[in-house]
Amino acid sequence: MSGFLKKLNNIANDTNSYLKKIFSSQKSNSYLLKPMKYGIFSGGKRFRSAIVISTGKIYNIDYRTMIAVGSAIECIHSYSLIHDDLPAMDNDDFRRGKPSVHKKFNEFIAILAGNSLLTLGFEILSGQKLKLPQNYKNDLIKTLSKCSGHLGLAGGQYSDLTFENKNISKKNIINMQKKKTGELFGFCCESVAIIKGLKLAKRKKLKDLGIEIGLLFQIVDDLIDYKEDSSIVNNSNRINKKIDKATLINLIGYKKTLIFAKKLKKKINNKIKKYGPKGNDLLQSVDFILNRKF
Repeated sequence: MSGFLKKLNNIANDTNSYLKKIFSSQKSNSYLLKPMKYGIFSGGKRFRSAIVISTGKIYNIDYRTMIAVGSAIECIHSYSLIHDDLPAMDNDDFRRGKPSVHKKFNEFIAILAGNSLLTLGFEILSGQKLKLPQNYKNDLIKTLSKCSGHLGLAGGQYSDLTFENKNISKKNIINMQKKKTGELFGFCCESVAIIKGLKLAKRKKLKDLGIEIGLLFQIVDDLIDYKEDSSIVNNSNRINKKIDKATLINLIGYKKTLIFAKKLKKKINNKIKKYGPKGNDLLQSVDFILNRKF
């Protein structure tokens, strides 16, 4: 696992380097650059970029191309986190141990910085630095738009907020988490199929695989949050917010949720193993998700 962690760090560093070059090419008189950079360079592991790279290895996709695509996805992800933290949504004051963007700056700046990161993701995919045929770029942009919008990430966040304090079925919780978290992971894998020009059936398999990886990621996040909240006795506001959420843990309990996650991981691994040795990095990525501390 130490070797894989080194790969993860390298991908994160390369993704950050690419993003820093993108920001250095932007007009420096923009007042939103500072909060945008604060939001995107917040210490994340760039795990979505790593999923792109690991999937791309299966099909021998150029590394620099995958870093560019991964960077665009990280812009979308960072935008979603900035908006998720807003008082109108999850109302979180901290993100990865630092004040969230709306606390560091203010609410309207956080909204505009998030919007700007969203559009920057599409700017990267349409730019000249991404050396792909125009029809491939168009497909990437169209597909990512669907994953990010009302049919995907945004729609999932809507359900997450409207499901609070309600009795929600297991099926609906899973569907919500597939949209909120899974769709962007789905694009991580599907982007490789687009760049490779794969037929729709193979493309759908990769997308479905990515969505399941994203679902596992979200479930493990919930397990980690549960453990952290259980160890904190003086932060009742945070605990109450988590109790209000529609999660598998709140529905079926911690132990059954952990069993569900392990079964899901096994299902995902069986799919990846069909790609042979070239899928080893993707297998290690899935192992990493479940082996995170909880």
